[in-house]
Amino acid sequence: MPGGRLTQQERQQIALGLADGLAYAEIARRLDRPTSTITREVMRNGGPTAYRADLAHRATEHRAHRRKQAAPREPQSSAQPYGRDAEAVREYEEQFTTVIMGSGMPLMMSRVLACLTLTDSGSLTAPELAQRLQVSPASISKAIAFLDSQGMVRRERDERRRERYIVDDDIWYQSMMVSARATAQLVDTARQGVGVLGPGTPAAVRMENVARFLDFVSEGIARAAEQARDILHAAPAPDAAPAPDAAPAPDAAPAPDAASDGTPNGTPNGSDGPGSGRG
Repeated sequence: MPGGRLTQQERQQIALGLADGLAYAEIARRLDRPTSTITREVMRNGGPTAYRADLAHRATEHRAHRRKQAAPREPQSSAQPYGRDAEAVREYEEQFTTVIMGSGMPLMMSRVLACLTLTDSGSLTAPELAQRLQVSPASISKAIAFLDSQGMVRRERDERRRERYIVDDDIWYQSMMVSARATAQLVDTARQGVGVLGPGTPAAVRMENVARFLDFVSEGIARAAEQARDILHAAPAPDAAPAPDAAPAPDAAPAPDAASDGTPNGTPNGSDGPGSGRG
């Protein structure tokens, strides 16, 4: 039997086996693993009905990372504005990323979105993101293309003509409107099915009920987003403002090569998986 930790591919096979209703023993046989390994893996990662391969793999990597002795960090990477605890910020970014993944967004897209959201400027270039996340520029390009297609980030050129990726206050409103539009499209498609399946037939009735439900949800999302939009622009309470002498540190060091503007060349169709869980 193979030793060592389960691979991401094996976890995907476990998820497929669970979706097909296979017993733990049968999944274990197909992977040439002990049944106890499969049972333990599933039960510690949500159980048979909630198991997700990507979340399980990420959780295992996170546990392994915490067990390792922390490697020395470079001074500039540990510097934090407002006197923040660098390790606490890193742990929180991991937690925030995992929660975003739980909504259905793929791993790299979740990491990029969390990284951008937790910077004070809400803005980073592709080289800065690649350095912070320790991934390739191609991975950043793919993630940004996906997030851009979902209305989760926007692009701007800075004074050095480098492309910057921005998460600002209105991005969350825009993402809700993208979700509402996607749900409205599902409504239209469901109602088309009523005519195809024949009004009054069991399948058509089911599709009509689906359409009515989603129509209500879509309208509710759009209405709530409009009503709550001003909350995104609310000023902090006076006692929540940082102390005047707490000078913020820069979010990232300048890219060493000004000629490299980090312009992504990916497309939304190159994303790791469908949907962000918001549409």
